[in-house]
Amino acid sequence: MKIFFLLIGITCLPLFMKAQNDVNISNKIDTAKTILIVEAACGQCKFGMIKKGCNLAVRINGNAYFVSGASIDSYGDAHAKDGFCEAIRMAKVQGELIDTFFKVSYFELIKQ
Repeated sequence: MKIFFLLIGITCLPLFMKAQNDVNISNKIDTAKTILIVEAACGQCKFGMIKKGCNLAVRINGNAYFVSGASIDSYGDAHAKDGFCEAIRMAKVQGELIDTFFKVSYFELIKQ
């Protein structure tokens, strides 16, 4: 029985982690904040950033920042033809720079 619960826990952990990553995202633009049009992609695969694994990043004014508050998998398969590991996409974002991270409060991909 303990093994059953362990397997359920291991299986559900990635879903829980994804939900925790997306907790700060709003689907409404905050009119008090500036909307930025940025490049969005995998920081490691497309922007040459150093971190283990594939992580969502944005490039603002030529500088790349890992995104805090959103997951690379929140916007489809990162390894699909138009995914963040394969293509640099444009996005509308709101948030703030905190150290080397962009803490996102709004993120919307611009249709190609």
